[in-house]
This record gives sequence, structure tokens and C-alpha cells, in this order.
Amino acid sequence: MKNFEQLFEEFNCNELNDELVKKQVEKIISERFTENDNVDVYKQCLNQIDLTTLNGDDTSLKVKTMVENVNNFKLKFKTLPNVAAMCVYPAMVPVVKENLKEKVEIAAVAAGFPASQTFLEVKIAETALTVASGATEIDIVISIGKFLEGNYQEVFDEIEEIKAACHGAHLKVILETGALKTAANIKKAAILAMEAGADFIKTSTGKISISATLEATYVMCQAIKEWYEKTGRMVGYKPAGGISTTKEAVEHYTIVKAVLGEKWLNNSYFRFGASRLANNLLTSICGEEVKYF
Repeated sequence: MKNFEQLFEEFNCNELNDELVKKQVEKIISERFTENDNVDVYKQCLNQIDLTTLNGDDTSLKVKTMVENVNNFKLKFKTLPNVAAMCVYPAMVPVVKENLKEKVEIAAVAAGFPASQTFLEVKIAETALTVASGATEIDIVISIGKFLEGNYQEVFDEIEEIKAACHGAHLKVILETGALKTAANIKKAAILAMEAGADFIKTSTGKISISATLEATYVMCQAIKEWYEKTGRMVGYKPAGGISTTKEAVEHYTIVKAVLGEKWLNNSYFRFGASRLANNLLTSICGEEVKYF
């Protein structure tokens, strides 16, 4: 059994003040946003997108069309970088794998997404099947209810077992920060996920009203920074849910750059989960409305 209170104390999780976090975010944005609001950063953000469709009415044809747009991207935008990955439901992974020609990752949600309210055996089986179908990255949600009950050991054990079921695929752990509510809870969940082996930590599913806030980005990046300083292991960061405009992307980029620095400013360690953001970034880059994806 792990002593999670000791772990949280080691990373000063209980000392966070929500108002102070808000002020620190406002300061970073006011001082540093302008330097990052340029076409080069827009291009970099484009290259960090997990192009996503996670709807109940997704069809094979819809997903295949999205894949073809990724495949043909360089034909239309010769000087621009492609997206980093495509993110779909498990049942659509074979469609992506069969049709994808570009070197982008195949990401999929699994393990009872988005509520994580199912049996651990189901989570493990779904994860393993999704990887076997061709997914190179798996996005899962922590058991939020168990976390809020303080049942940290069970949440940890679940992540650890799901990580083992990934068989080499990268594991992105979604904290669903809007449900965690406080900066202290967000940092605790971030530290717990990294301790359990997460390769990335991610804000949100996009399925509840509060998704990726700048405050959540700041707290999670601070947790990643402290984790790296103590362990030497780099963990990636992915804000997702509600990020659709160029301005919003640059704001999150600005926080990541200020807290984590240049080492994280690539798609190996920094992603955006988005469906509408790609077209808006292309519009900002090209200087005219683009509706490609």
C-alpha cells in the first residue's frame, strides 16, 4: 500500500490556493502572450493536434474521410506540418489503421470512456483490444468518483493495470479537471497518475461543461515540472475539451512554455485534443478562412 498523503505532501499539493493560481495565470498571459501570438507558433500548435472525433454518430465513412484529409494534407499545404495524431473510439481504430498512410499516431479512448464507470476487467480488456487493433496511444479517464472519495490506492492500481495492458502504447490519463474543481485536487490527481506510469496527463474528456482551463494547465504543468525535477522522467501534457480558437491554443501554449520550457514544445510531449482547432489555426496561418478538416 502506498502512502498517498505522504506523496501529496512531498509535492506540496495541499498548499495550492485557487485565487493565487488564477493570479499567476493572469500574470503569465499578460506578460508573455504577445510574444507567442505569431504564425510560427500557430504552425507548431497545428503539429501538436490530436485530430479528434468522439461522437455517437461516428461512421466508418466519416472517419475514413478524416483519414483521407490527413493523408492528403501535404498535397494542399506543402509547407505546413501535419497533425500529430488522430483520436477515435476503439471500434474506429481498424478504419484508421487500414486507411492511414501518413506518419501520425493512432490514438483511441478506452477503459470505459468518458465516465470510467465500469469494471476494471472491462477496462483492461478494452484497452488491450484497442492496442491490438492498431492504436499506438490510449486515452483513459481516472475513476473520478473513487478519487473524490479519497480511494487513491484503487485509482492508482487501475491506472497501473491499464498501463500494463497498453503493451508499449503510450498512455494518456485524463483527470477530468472540471469535476475535480480545486487546484489541490488537480495536482493530487496529476501526481497520482504520473506515479502510476502515465506517459501523458490530460485535462478533460470534453464531455462535461468545464473542460480545459488555463488554471488547470498551469497546475498540471507545475506538477509535471516538479515530477521531472524529482524523478528525471519527462511526462507529456495534453489540454483537451473546449479549445477551438487560435487565441485559446496560444494561451495554453504560453502557459506550457512559461512553466515547462522549450523541451516540452513538441508533439512528443505537448498535444491539443481538438476537432475544430485545426481549421481555425489553418485560417490564422493562411490569412483566409480554411475549412479543410
